[in-house]
Amino acid sequence: MSHLNCIKNAVLTSCSTIYTNAAVKEISERVNHNNLIVTTIHDFLWDNIKSFQKDLKIGLIELINHENSKIISSDGNIDYSYFDNLKAGIQYKEYIRIKDGIISHDEVIELANFMFKKHPLLCDILKDKYKFIFIDEYQDTSPLVVEVFLEHFKKSNKNNIIGFFGDSMQSIYDDGIGDLYKYIDSGDVVEVQKRQNRRNPKLVIDLANKIRTDALFQEPSLDKTAPNMVNGTVKNGNIKFLYSSNLDIEEIKKTVYFESWNFENSIETKELYLTHNLIAPKAGFPNLMEIYDKDPIIALKNDIRAKIKKNNISIDESQTFDEVIDLVAPVNRQKQLKKQLIYEDLELYDLYKRLKDKPYFEVKNIYLDKESLIDDKKQDITDENKRGSNRDPLIKHLFKIQSIIHLYKEKRFNEFIRKTEYLIRTIDHKQEIYNIVSAFDKISQSSIDEVIEFADSNGLCKKDDSYNKFIKENDYVHSRVKDVKYKEFQNLYYYLEGFTPFSTQHKIKGSEFENVLVILDNGRWNNFNFEYLFSNNTEKESVLLRTKKIFYVCCTRAKENLIVFFHNPNDYIVDQAIKWFGLDNVHEI
Repeated sequence: MSHLNCIKNAVLTSCSTIYTNAAVKEISERVNHNNLIVTTIHDFLWDNIKSFQKDLKIGLIELINHENSKIISSDGNIDYSYFDNLKAGIQYKEYIRIKDGIISHDEVIELANFMFKKHPLLCDILKDKYKFIFIDEYQDTSPLVVEVFLEHFKKSNKNNIIGFFGDSMQSIYDDGIGDLYKYIDSGDVVEVQKRQNRRNPKLVIDLANKIRTDALFQEPSLDKTAPNMVNGTVKNGNIKFLYSSNLDIEEIKKTVYFESWNFENSIETKELYLTHNLIAPKAGFPNLMEIYDKDPIIALKNDIRAKIKKNNISIDESQTFDEVIDLVAPVNRQKQLKKQLIYEDLELYDLYKRLKDKPYFEVKNIYLDKESLIDDKKQDITDENKRGSNRDPLIKHLFKIQSIIHLYKEKRFNEFIRKTEYLIRTIDHKQEIYNIVSAFDKISQSSIDEVIEFADSNGLCKKDDSYNKFIKENDYVHSRVKDVKYKEFQNLYYYLEGFTPFSTQHKIKGSEFENVLVILDNGRWNNFNFEYLFSNNTEKESVLLRTKKIFYVCCTRAKENLIVFFHNPNDYIVDQAIKWFGLDNVHEI
């Protein structure tokens, strides 16, 4: 559902259009106009408050001291002189370090909301600067951002127009506003429904209309040049619902239903799963995913930290991790887990031994999170990396190694020379670098640590200060990653760089492909339940709605062929699939 106020001659005056990182690149390439600024929400807000450093410092201090703020300082509550000695002032970066005045994405949103709420003059300035502000994918926008434009702007007597574009059925992130119904009901927003669908073939449009939970009913575009039109007629397309007791997706992809599909072409074909965890074994990096997402000792450490904070337990952080566990959790799950680690699982106990005698103040700051591994996933090889990345320095270093190898093999030698530290000055050097790169094909089954040492010793990719600092301060993380085969990282590299057809269902939003295969598997994620979806189970209304929206997003990515696979469904699920897809389009395989 799109929301838009009537806008005329927008290009004749200053206009800002706010997008995601990927959309910024695409729109900037399409439109070249001096009066149009295309930016992300975070950059837009920061660019319009960053000059007011005195007020930023006061605002950040007040938020840190406010009990309902999510912005916290390691020093607890602070006074108004806290930032007096900052040379660079308050800065917006990819990481957060409050004591140095450095904030990141979440803090920019909260601080900007505070600034526009407290200083109506900011609203005047912004309205004078931009007569039109368009916000794309509004449904995933933070409520704090919507407050700025629809509530705080009311304090200004200046005039401008805010346009919200999006679809409430695609609100698949819990931290987004979801819809603007309360602002529509209050009269602050005039709703304009976008009924015409330019992307999907007729059968996908019909399916999407059956899934929608609002009053919007879409129809093919009247534009004969729309992507879903051929010779003035909307494409019919193909939809299928397949089910089987067999969960071997690779075997299923060999059936007649996929005869024309090319799973080697990640630009045309996508295979969608709910989570990265479901993809990791299929894409070939299961051990790395297990380390970063399911480390049992880090889970134990996090439980201990949470218990200390919740119960305000006083401890001596110079005590060992083992001693703190016994002090904090003598008779509960942590103690039982510790017993299990010691007596029942030797592999887990080996992990525990690496940390149990270390001081607790060291252990408590060990960080392992899957975003440190899989952040900044490209949809395909034509996509670009976003600004910055949450990948940790160890993974970044491995990416540098593999990207150097990839550039050489692709004969992109100018880029290769810029990235590598290896100096090529003679014919002999060219032969040497050829031999070094060729050796990587032979050592892919070696450990990650061995490959890093090989790249360093041969001058292909030297260990830098960031890598060395990370390894020194994160011995446990390094000890877990270093013994994994380098082949796993290569598989991770090609997955994240968009060479494979795999994608999560959340990541796919906003993209479109000729062929889309949707695997309906909850992946042990309780926020979604595909059985609820097909049985319309309202036991957990929020889970049903969330699942219906992610399913809607997946189905509407298809420009030609859509196939949905359900493993071992019951009769109720098959009956509902027949209602949605049609009897002729539902097949057991």
